Amino acid sequence: MIVNAARMLRAAKEGHYAVGHFNTNNLEWTKAILLTAQKMNAPVIISCSEGAGKYMGGFKVVAAMVRALDESLGITVPVAIHLDHGTYEGAKKCIEAGFSSIMFDGSSLPFEENLAKTKELVNLAHDKGLSIEAEVGAIGGTEDGITADGEVADPEECRKIVDLGVDFLAAGIGNIHGIYPENWTGLHFDALEKINKATGNIPLVLHGGTGIPDDQIVKAIKGGISKINVNTDCQLVFAEATQEYCKAGKADPSAANKEKGYDPRKLLKPGYEAICKKVEEKIRLFGSEGKANY
Repeated sequence: MIVNAARMLRAAKEGHYAVGHFNTNNLEWTKAILLTAQKMNAPVIISCSEGAGKYMGGFKVVAAMVRALDESLGITVPVAIHLDHGTYEGAKKCIEAGFSSIMFDGSSLPFEENLAKTKELVNLAHDKGLSIEAEVGAIGGTEDGITADGEVADPEECRKIVDLGVDFLAAGIGNIHGIYPENWTGLHFDALEKINKATGNIPLVLHGGTGIPDDQIVKAIKGGISKINVNTDCQLVFAEATQEYCKAGKADPSAANKEKGYDPRKLLKPGYEAICKKVEEKIRLFGSEGKANY
């Protein structure tokens, strides 16, 4: 069931759990996320970055794929199709392409420009029935070519963005994209508390969910985080499972391989199953299992 993410995240905020946001890169990724969310009776957000959207053939292809799989697989849990770290132009394209939710990441822009463009996109998204996420304080690491050091967002800037009518907010609290370095000092919970107080009841978003210790994830949810983004975790388990399959010789294309393990449906299956397992693990950690009927 395709919905926007506003209501599911408000329910998560009130219920003190978080909805899993999982990036997709292809059909296997999407199918794994949908079927696992259905199995867990959990609301879910399926997202793609602009780079992943381009890789898959465009935003219309992504939206059509998610919607078609949602219908053909008989998915009944709430599913949002979300743009991750969108540019101004990318966000507008997704509004027209059939997404149900967008993120405009203006955190690398001067704050007044971020404010102005977010305001315009809030109006465009809400006119079409989409939810919208904004960002203050750039998330560390690299995402689609934009690199940041893991800033801590200014609570007053967060309040100003929220006052524009965004549905949920990504605010940097020392989190980063990708694999966390050994010298990472952890999330800034004092900053999270200040941001939560400044923004009222708006759901807050934690990007860079891979590599954050479970106890910090749980503490962040208690502190107001209602949406947690996961991407690298799924990439890592997919790669590991596929490598193991190939190292075992199962993808050998020689005539001696009677099982024809090089068939893509067999070759990609271990990675698909690994993503299912990882998504299930995260849904349990986030506390959203059984929360589909919010």
